[in-house]
Amino acid sequence: MQTTLDPATMMLGQLLARGVSRHLASLGLAAVEELVPARGLRVDVMALGTKGEIWVIECKSSRADFMSDHKWEGYLEWCDRFFWAVDGDFPVDLLPEGTGLMIADAYDAEIIRMAPEDKLAPARRKVMVQKFATHAARRLQSLRDPGAGLGWS
Repeated sequence: MQTTLDPATMMLGQLLARGVSRHLASLGLAAVEELVPARGLRVDVMALGTKGEIWVIECKSSRADFMSDHKWEGYLEWCDRFFWAVDGDFPVDLLPEGTGLMIADAYDAEIIRMAPEDKLAPARRKVMVQKFATHAARRLQSLRDPGAGLGWS
């Protein structure tokens, strides 16, 4: 079963998400990519910690990518901490204060600025943990049986 992508064929945002996910794993957080917390929103990376904490990380590949993102503030109500992940050449002065910052590449990331914590309400946390688990399980199933036509992303 082939489950890895060749970094040479990945777009910069995907490479950043890969490095971010590796770094989060080193911190003890589980990560999934492209999770939909609510209709019309899709986060690049969502991480779940051992105590149920939820982080959202938006990967931005360029200034134009950041400037065209008008939905990021909608992600704040679905996580305890919000981060941007960019590469070392990104003009970080564009990124809003009061958000976290990671510098990443395809292999790792570093937290430059810890995101402030804004704890989710318990009911919202429960919903997000269930969405995270369902998303992760469906992704795993699609890797195990890609021809099943399950219709999951």
